[in-house]
Amino acid sequence: MASKQYEIMMFPWLAFGHILPFFELAKRLASKGIHISFISTPRNIQRLPPIPDYLIENINLVQIPLTSVDGLPENSEATIDLQLECTEYLRKACDGLHEALEQLLCEISPDLILFDFVQCWIPKIAAKFRVPSGYFSASELESFGRRKKPEDFAATPDWFPLTSLVSRGPHQAQKMFRNLYFPDKSSLSGGQRWAATLHGCEFVAVRSCSELEGEYLNLIRGLYQKPVVSVGLLPPIPKHKISDQATSSNWSHISKWLDKQARKSVVFVGFGTEYKMPPEEIRELAYGLELSEMPFFWILRMPGGLEFDSSELLPDGFLVRTSKRSMVSIGWVPQLAILGHPAIGGCLYHSGWSSIIESLGFGHPQILMPMVDDQGLNAKLLVEKGVGFEVPRNEDGSFHRDAVAKSIRLVMLEDQGEGLRVKAAHTQKIFADQDLHDSYINNFVEFLYSRRKVPSHTHDR
Repeated sequence: MASKQYEIMMFPWLAFGHILPFFELAKRLASKGIHISFISTPRNIQRLPPIPDYLIENINLVQIPLTSVDGLPENSEATIDLQLECTEYLRKACDGLHEALEQLLCEISPDLILFDFVQCWIPKIAAKFRVPSGYFSASELESFGRRKKPEDFAATPDWFPLTSLVSRGPHQAQKMFRNLYFPDKSSLSGGQRWAATLHGCEFVAVRSCSELEGEYLNLIRGLYQKPVVSVGLLPPIPKHKISDQATSSNWSHISKWLDKQARKSVVFVGFGTEYKMPPEEIRELAYGLELSEMPFFWILRMPGGLEFDSSELLPDGFLVRTSKRSMVSIGWVPQLAILGHPAIGGCLYHSGWSSIIESLGFGHPQILMPMVDDQGLNAKLLVEKGVGFEVPRNEDGSFHRDAVAKSIRLVMLEDQGEGLRVKAAHTQKIFADQDLHDSYINNFVEFLYSRRKVPSHTHDR
């Protein structure tokens, strides 16, 4: 009698910085013959990239309507739809999905639930149905224990056994302390969610690899006292994604401009889809780009919830003064195709993990300006690894145009940045090695099957 196909239920936090890595992992696992039930809200499911034809039979997209919560704007089903201060209402609404999840578990009999730390209540529900649960971290992992005041987050802890630069700036430390120890509108703090997740899950899967940060992965295994399994970096597959993106309507115009630029002369500037950069920061960044005197390609996102014309956001005359050496694009662009162009020589980024993986996959040195959440740790890790330089900040976390300009020139042009450029090019071998990261997926699949609990009877799907 043939064994039942392995079934995983996946439920990421309602942020595309989490949803998309979960979806990428879902596709990799589906390609190995595992059936995936991928859960999110209707609008988020509709905004997912299309499933490749050869994987359709192994991925089922499951929509569960988001519960209504006072304070959460209508049609806001992901953090991208919200200002940062409203995210706590989304967490509260997400907590209201526990009954819907229980109903799904009555209909689907998965071998495993992979979940995100916000849904810290999933392990208890899974246990009721005798289903194992694993926490998938789509970004950097850390341990929050033994840190009892804000300044503890601004330095490498005394108990940390490794020589490391990985810590947060003073302004980031204050935010982290507040998020961890003070409950929000959902009645839970980030620390409470993290503790419940780590206590309840049977293992932790992380989007990383030993070749990049083996020493940290080993440390986390010791701290967590449960299996920590790498799934690789899940890098984009260029032969599919670049060719698809290069057919977009605006690529022809962009590629013609890039073709005119000198090799490795252009700075790619982008701050992701999650961070809503306020107008005053956009203007200060613009002045920094202008002062650098370097060619740049800037993906400019409109501040969330606000209506602006680009001429209102940017300094007077900025587009005219920089027109011969810059391109500013508003909205979606074929990012992978741009990063893969020979004219790109470095990236000025927010230090989001997915963006880092994409850009280092092409060997680009990083000019780092972390803005929220785990981005500060990501930036410090890249500085420690010798592939990035973090733009200096003021004590309150603000930045100055001169610091932006000097950082760009250091990384892109000056002798002081030569080591960064060489190391980033060398690190490309790790980030772009599809075979390496596929081996991590194979090992993860073996790990899952080795822990499979075969029930006394099975239900047909």
